[in-house]
Amino acid sequence: MEINSEKIKLSIVVPVYNEEEIIIQVINDLKKALSQLNLEYEIIAVNDGSSDKSGEILETIREIKIINHPYNRGYGASLKTGIKNSKYDWILIIDADGTYPTESISKLIEKTREYDLVIGSREGKNVAIPIERKYAKRFLNKFASYLAGRKIPDLNSGLRLFRKDIVFKYWDLFPDRFSFTSTLTMVCLTHGYETAFVPISYNKRSGKSSLRPTAFFSFLKLVIKLSLFFRPIRVFGPISLFILMGAVFVAVAFFIGITPKFLDTTFVVLCATALQTFFFGLLAEIIAYNK
Repeated sequence: MEINSEKIKLSIVVPVYNEEEIIIQVINDLKKALSQLNLEYEIIAVNDGSSDKSGEILETIREIKIINHPYNRGYGASLKTGIKNSKYDWILIIDADGTYPTESISKLIEKTREYDLVIGSREGKNVAIPIERKYAKRFLNKFASYLAGRKIPDLNSGLRLFRKDIVFKYWDLFPDRFSFTSTLTMVCLTHGYETAFVPISYNKRSGKSSLRPTAFFSFLKLVIKLSLFFRPIRVFGPISLFILMGAVFVAVAFFIGITPKFLDTTFVVLCATALQTFFFGLLAEIIAYNK
């Protein structure tokens, strides 16, 4: 199979952390899939301070660029290191744990003529997402969809293809940990970049997950960050409306006789709080837009 999307050239970034059992197979599958597409490409493996033999194994693989972090800096930091050291304008990222099917890469490349970001969306029956992550993922997708004003089937998929200049333009927004992909999705959807979601399967992970027990708090932090960074008015607007409804309830309760005395102080405080919340959200929206 040969793809000619204006002869795209790819830099593939593979973040690696303690994947000694599967890394050779992942790289070989990646090479096989790419060789069938007749594209010019490079593979950059970023060893993120692995404590197993991942680094040693990478050194035995030919025709890849290897970058070693002296200690574990995080998923996002590994991606940024790979992107910074890439030579082509299009970046493909894929996890090193064997969960993403390399044969789906061609479907992503086909979209590059029309889109700036193409995401491999984990959908359908052949998706092996652990149960403890499934509901958090569902909530996050729905919340992000509300903020972006568009349905997002997979906010943080680790298989995606995008223009490198987008990341450089918003470099300071991208974190060093797991929310790199979520941030990229929201940046593109809220700043006018054409974004496509391509359904893919998702395999069962090989080895242990690198997610820590503190992942729940990281999840909450991500929700707050998405709210404040990208569409704050969509969060603060409804909150201010809810508070204003409380003020209306106080007034109505007095006029229909539920309360014998008009709670003027409560009414004023609620109205003032509603206005402050709304204008805070509006100001945050302006700041987020200018970023």
